[in-house]
Amino acid sequence: MSQVLPGDTPLVHDLIGIGFGPSNVAMALALSEHNARVGREEAVTAHFFERQARFGWHRGMLIDDATMQVSFLKDLVTLRNPASEYSFLCYLQSKGRLIDFVNHKNLFPLRVEFHDYFEWAAAKVDDMVSYGHEIIAVRPVVQDDVVEYLEVTARSGAELVVHRARNLVLGTGLRPRLPEGIERSDRVWHNSDLLAKVDTLEGTDPERFVVVGAGQSAAENVAYLHRRFPGAEICAVFSRYGYSPADDSSFANRIFDPDAVDEYFTAPDDIKRKLMDYHGNTNYSVVDIDLIDDLYRQSYQEKVLGTERLRFLNISRLTGVEDGPDRVRATVTSLVSGEETVLDADVVVLATGYSPADPVALLGDVADRCRRDAQGRLLVERDYRLATEPRLRCGIYLQGGTEHTHGITSSLLSNTAVRVGEILDSVLDHRPAPASAAPTTAPATTPAPAPVPVPVPVPVPVSLSASASAFADASASATDSDDVRSVADEVGTAR
Repeated sequence: MSQVLPGDTPLVHDLIGIGFGPSNVAMALALSEHNARVGREEAVTAHFFERQARFGWHRGMLIDDATMQVSFLKDLVTLRNPASEYSFLCYLQSKGRLIDFVNHKNLFPLRVEFHDYFEWAAAKVDDMVSYGHEIIAVRPVVQDDVVEYLEVTARSGAELVVHRARNLVLGTGLRPRLPEGIERSDRVWHNSDLLAKVDTLEGTDPERFVVVGAGQSAAENVAYLHRRFPGAEICAVFSRYGYSPADDSSFANRIFDPDAVDEYFTAPDDIKRKLMDYHGNTNYSVVDIDLIDDLYRQSYQEKVLGTERLRFLNISRLTGVEDGPDRVRATVTSLVSGEETVLDADVVVLATGYSPADPVALLGDVADRCRRDAQGRLLVERDYRLATEPRLRCGIYLQGGTEHTHGITSSLLSNTAVRVGEILDSVLDHRPAPASAAPTTAPATTPAPAPVPVPVPVPVPVSLSASASAFADASASATDSDDVRSVADEVGTAR
């Protein structure tokens, strides 16, 4: 815990963002637009830290023909500010493809194109972010027994830097989820590693892949590997009879509307549970119907021709993996009969979804000041601000990890633009009145301040980043091998 000493005037930001995936990029864009239309006195000073060396959003899953399952209008800004210069349409105009996209008559861009849009938008506010910085500690700064600021320590190589803020916005994303007892290796991949690792197989003539999972990402992996390796057998393993289609009908999609967040937030707990049960098939462990039809058509064609390479082990579960130097042995058990099938494969791909990063794992002592409900879950206000004890005056806002309070769009693109606007409004509403004794405030356009030496031992780092290792925010796939619900992975069926 840091104490404010007499004469101590540290540089204090209005806001520090941890992670710089799509959610916090959208936050930075909202701040940029706000600061452009107000005077210097009303500007919000902010800085963001991102562990990755550059912006990246699930690069390992940017399959060349995969499309978004969310309308391009649900970009980083449009639902908050339709006239924004940072919209997907402005991106298209800057790339000379606006007319071509209009002629395409499609609401759903290629995933690689939307990633390029995110990179384009992130570059517009790159003066507000420090890449290659891992947050290793957050400490309360106490003045007169009240936490006035939060002190954030980040590490870049051998260098430590310390910044202070009145508010934190945590966009720490999702983490790959694996079946219990199974670890990643050279031959056991999570689907988030697919494109990064698949090139290592070039020239090896793989004979068999096992893909575990029943969601969008799993189906995409099956289709991609079947196309990429025409001599290999692709075995899909899932606990259902077959892939289930996503419900993207107009009425069902209302669950992703901004107004639905208000309704979910105010609903009793039993109604919250019913809403999740009713509408889980809009996002969890479901697949685009066109892809389902394509896979079934291909499977049937192979049966007719006697050249079966697509193999579906349904109503089954992966129960064991033995990793060897040249092959990996997967044991698949029927949920009906208990019969075991042993598959020797070149690679096992676990398309088993993601879990949310613990949003307060890096808060240290500050986490003890955050209130929880009877089930131990964080209490979150409607404006995404954590409920805390009164002596903590700083705001801590969550971008993700709020499904229990705000509903299914907690980590999805659908409400990102609206959500960051609500967070910005809350930051402004809680802003302290100007005072002559206030600490020096960072300039609104904020190149990163010079590092402040840290005279304390280096804590063990907490590896949290909005865009590292999981979709720093949007789409879905559950732990399909054992039907455990997981958080959306922002690539497959993000709405």
